[in-house]
Amino acid sequence: MSIAASEAGSAPRWTRDADLTARTSFRVPARAAWLVEVSDAGSLPAVLEDPRIAGAELLVFGGGSNLLFAAPLDGVALALTGDAVEVVGDDGDHVVVRAGTGHGWHGFVQHTLSLGLSGLENLSLIPGTVGAAPIQNIGAYGVEIDQRVHAVEAWDRDAGRPVRLAADDCGFAYRDSRFKRESGRWVVTAVEFALSRTPRLQLGYAGIGAELATMGVVEPTPALVSEAVCRIRRSKLPDPAVLGNAGSFFKNPIVPEDHAAALLDAHPGMPSFAAGPGWRKLSAGWLIDAAGWKGHRDGDAGVAPGHALVLVNHGQASGAELLALARRIAGSVQARFGVALEPEPRIVGASW
Repeated sequence: MSIAASEAGSAPRWTRDADLTARTSFRVPARAAWLVEVSDAGSLPAVLEDPRIAGAELLVFGGGSNLLFAAPLDGVALALTGDAVEVVGDDGDHVVVRAGTGHGWHGFVQHTLSLGLSGLENLSLIPGTVGAAPIQNIGAYGVEIDQRVHAVEAWDRDAGRPVRLAADDCGFAYRDSRFKRESGRWVVTAVEFALSRTPRLQLGYAGIGAELATMGVVEPTPALVSEAVCRIRRSKLPDPAVLGNAGSFFKNPIVPEDHAAALLDAHPGMPSFAAGPGWRKLSAGWLIDAAGWKGHRDGDAGVAPGHALVLVNHGQASGAELLALARRIAGSVQARFGVALEPEPRIVGASW
């Protein structure tokens, strides 16, 4: 296959010593030795051969909603901005929609709803871009994006060629994928989603039914489910435009069943969910709250008062300060519950 331009775009734009602060949702000081913005995926091979990239660390980013800059990037930040959307398959009910990696995620979800398509409504209002969705394997309210991905188009830096990977070849796992595990290898350029004109609503996740009832909804539609999800998210999560954050900072930990059973004996109210044979998923937010961190603040680095899973920048926090707070929280949870927490965002300039 070849990388086709999703739309007529301008030449790649290079910026030296680029300030990325406003491009990240944490709003911490963030810089890169170089920033290159690519609107036409067809020019990507030439960009990747540029001597400014050779031997340098390459950071591919979209909306910057899943990044924490703990130090400047001594390398190249690559932003793909192509955002074309097209229907590439339609049998009357099942529809495949392809979107450029630079398209804003929530705007894309709303666009699919405007086309009368169901499948992404539970993932409404998640920050970031289409290209980030399969990398992080985003999920919310009972739906994971791997259930909706049809294929991912990417440039394979190891092979020096474009590839199209079916969903089964993407190595999806909880908040993970081969694109994330092999971050230096892949540059995602477009994603195809398998959606449906026949609504198959997922309403079992706690809170959705209650919110729909509050809205007075008797017969839910995908658009109404999307509205309910947006209302829930806005009531629980701080707006990054107002209070810098990257949403959930920690993954929900998955532990052996016997470990979960022991914790439940000691803490009967602790949420616990099946996570495959022999495993249980715990709520990182509950663990952090129980350890006393909700609303905690170290200078301008803090934990959201309304959601213990969200680290926030109250104004002038640095990425290093937020990382230090995250490490303290993880150490506290480990000491009290014997559970290791892992961060969801990619940390630039430091290891976890």
